[in-house]
Amino acid sequence: MLNKGLRDEEKIRIDNVLKTLRTLVFVPYPLNDLQKSDLEKQLKEFGLNFESLIDYSNEDLTTLLMRLHFDWDQLEQFADVLVELSKDKNYDFENKALAVYQYIQAESKAFSFGIHSKISSLKNK
Repeated sequence: MLNKGLRDEEKIRIDNVLKTLRTLVFVPYPLNDLQKSDLEKQLKEFGLNFESLIDYSNEDLTTLLMRLHFDWDQLEQFADVLVELSKDKNYDFENKALAVYQYIQAESKAFSFGIHSKISSLKNK
């Protein structure tokens, strides 16, 4: 378990990477090589890349994110990034995003209408 100071530093680091990822994925599709490279660089901060994202099972991805000390809000943001990346025809991460949203809903012990709405939206596609 991390002490409070390290937890705060880790939270700030994760928040900064997620903020950068979110700005990078809200671009026109398909992604060009420079955009892919920038995204890969940010994913590398979490020990991921596009290939590993594809290869990880839903459970393994969720386990990795929890091991990296993601909080519920950060998990939701990461799932949002996966949904946005799925708009590029070369990537389909919607099932992984759905698994992360479902994990949040089940494990956070708090019902979120926002998460419920995202789950319903992905299931209806």
